Amino acid sequence: MLLINLPRILDPRGNLTVAQAQEQVPFDIRRVYWVYDVPAGESRGGHAHKRCRELIVAVSGSFHVTLDNGTERKTFLLNHPYQGLLVETDTWRTLDDFSSGAVGLVLASEPFDEEDYIRNYADFFTYIRCSK
Repeated sequence: MLLINLPRILDPRGNLTVAQAQEQVPFDIRRVYWVYDVPAGESRGGHAHKRCRELIVAVSGSFHVTLDNGTERKTFLLNHPYQGLLVETDTWRTLDDFSSGAVGLVLASEPFDEEDYIRNYADFFTYIRCSK
């Protein structure tokens, strides 16, 4: 669980933020997706990955990300396009409290693979206990 400050290039014409693999992002980026138009009160995520690592950025608006590694649970407010939350493998994550117009960008270390997902919290807890 690590909040990463991404480099900002400030310019009166508009700012720019960079996230380069193996520099600010500690993995090769193999998939990019974004979450948007989340209705008020809805949550996204609610799963863990066995192999995939992710960097989550609120490129617009704000939302909370709750991370749970089986022993510690922590909630982060993402509300700056120049900060990314690193989500390691074997971490349950939930995104919620999206502001109106929020857009969450996710940089992922792996392409989509349903076998990589743990979608049930009880299964996640069992997986974590058995893998240690």
